[in-house]
Amino acid sequence: MIDDTSTAGPAAGALAERVILSAADIDRALTRIAHEILEANKGASDLVLLGIPRRGYPLAQRIAAKIAATDPGFDPAASLGQLDVTMFRDDLRRNPARTPQPTRIPVQGIDGRTVVLVDDVLYSGRTIRAALDALVDVGRPRIVRLAVLVDRGHRELPIRADHVGKNLPTSSQEKVRVRLAETDPEPRPAEHADCVVIVAPAPGATA
Repeated sequence: MIDDTSTAGPAAGALAERVILSAADIDRALTRIAHEILEANKGASDLVLLGIPRRGYPLAQRIAAKIAATDPGFDPAASLGQLDVTMFRDDLRRNPARTPQPTRIPVQGIDGRTVVLVDDVLYSGRTIRAALDALVDVGRPRIVRLAVLVDRGHRELPIRADHVGKNLPTSSQEKVRVRLAETDPEPRPAEHADCVVIVAPAPGATA
């Protein structure tokens, strides 16, 4: 019996997925970011890393561990936190179902310190705008910097990252997905336990 479905084009809504960064690529990018942060800050003194949920926090944890391995004076337990931005977003009316995550600020606070916000993907810039508003509620840092694993462009606000793992030009029809072992535990090959993928309409897919 001949299966004539093999000659048919992609189904409506079909998506193609392409791996852009493997687990090893992500690790190298985070190592580079950690060194850049140390260099820009002239060491780890008064440094605070605040991850933006969901994937920004595990990325901040990994960067903190790499900084601690290079500078023994850096204590992740006293210099690592999580900053939830849910209630500061400008799309709450359109997406009311967002579930707030806990904000955790180091005991010493952030006043007068260098704060590095950490997120997975920088896109329109609206999440970072919300993060800056949320930051005002918890203290007054001396400097605020931004580290992202991926910058995909398409900015809608005048915001840029200071530390970027990978600049990834994309079309507005494509989606960038960061998958981490901590937040996306579904089974994957070891080299893709962590990965960054681009999801796009499959070539020839019907509308």
